[in-house]
Amino acid sequence: MERLILACGGNQVNSVDDLTLQDLGFADEVYEQSLGDDKYTFVEGVKDPFSCTILIKGQNEHSIAQIKDAIRDGTRAVKNVFDDQCVIPGAGAFEIYTRDKLLEYAKNEVNGKCIVGIEAFAESLLIIPKCLSDNAGQDSKEAIINVEKANRGSQTLNGIDITNGKAMNPLLHGIYVMIIYNNRITIVSKRLS
Repeated sequence: MERLILACGGNQVNSVDDLTLQDLGFADEVYEQSLGDDKYTFVEGVKDPFSCTILIKGQNEHSIAQIKDAIRDGTRAVKNVFDDQCVIPGAGAFEIYTRDKLLEYAKNEVNGKCIVGIEAFAESLLIIPKCLSDNAGQDSKEAIINVEKANRGSQTLNGIDITNGKAMNPLLHGIYVMIIYNNRITIVSKRLS
């Protein structure tokens, strides 16, 4: 009931006697449709949509749970962008740059066993650029070296161009990383118009 009120713009009433014209919401179309064995009511064409329902179907509970997690992570990432009003460059640019800065920090400012931990964490950041280049059929080591060379003396962060394994500016191509606060990183690739 609460979602329907948000979607249609009406007001919740406890009795039909209390119902007024201002309490009614608006929708272009309301219909019932059977999907498999279940019947669903669809409300479409509302004026001020503040709520929606996403119907997820899958072959088993595990795949449905994975789809739900992916949708939740993606919508949370978009919400974080609007809340924080910022994004960071994608295509592995952030991870490669952060790794290089961590190694530089470990080399110049840290002593003792802490260096090993910082270096291990720095190398672990490369899993995302390695996966990006490997999945695109590129040599991941060569691609990372190309980006590191391009970053030297550059004022911009460069990432991996998956079409050729060379360095490119992800901001010019509309590729961003949005960090989610539940210890996961969601990679979002979108070409801006």
